[in-house]
Amino acid sequence: METCYMIRLTRKPGCTITPELLQAHYAHLRRLQERGQLVLCGPFADRSGGMTIIRADSLAEAEAVAAADPLVSSGMEECEVRAWVLTGGEGRPLESG
Repeated sequence: METCYMIRLTRKPGCTITPELLQAHYAHLRRLQERGQLVLCGPFADRSGGMTIIRADSLAEAEAVAAADPLVSSGMEECEVRAWVLTGGEGRPLESG
C-alpha cells in the first residue's frame, strides 16, 4: 500500500481567480511534477475548486505543499489536506484493511 495526500481546494465565495494567479498555480503543479510528487490533479466540473493528489513524506510536508499553492497563499481558495491510502488501481490489487 502507498500513502499519498489529497489536497482539496475550495474557492472562497466572491473570489475571482485571475489569469496570472492561475498561471502561478500551474507553475506550482509543474514543480511538483518535476520533483515526482504529483500523482493527479484537476478542477471540479463545477469549477468550485479542485483536487491534487501528491506524494509526501508526512502530513506536515503535504500541508506545506498545499500552503505554497498560490491559490491558497493568495487567500482565494481554502484547502483541506488528508492522508489517502491507495489500495487499488494502477495495477495494484485491491487489498483488504
